[in-house]
Amino acid sequence: MANTKSAIKRIRRISRQTLVNKSRKSRFKNAIKKMNLIIESKKKKDALDFLPKFNSELMKIAKTGIIKRQNASRNISRITKKINAL
Repeated sequence: MANTKSAIKRIRRISRQTLVNKSRKSRFKNAIKKMNLIIESKKKKDALDFLPKFNSELMKIAKTGIIKRQNASRNISRITKKINAL
C-alpha cells in the first residue's frame, strides 16, 4: 500500500480516471454495436442518419486516447463500406 501523501493522492486520481476510461470505452463499443444492428436490419436511411454521430463519437474517444486515431478511422471506413454495399 502507498505510504506517502502524493502516492495516496495518485491512487485516488487513478481510480477516478479508470471509471472515466471505462465509460468512454463502453460508449465506443455501444456505438459500434448500434451501427452494426442498423446495418444488419438493412436500413440504409437510418444508417446514413446515424453515420455523422457515429463518426463524431469515435473521433471524440480517439482524441482522449482510449483508442488510437487509426483504430477509429479504420472502424469508420469499414462501416461506411458496409453502408454503401446495402
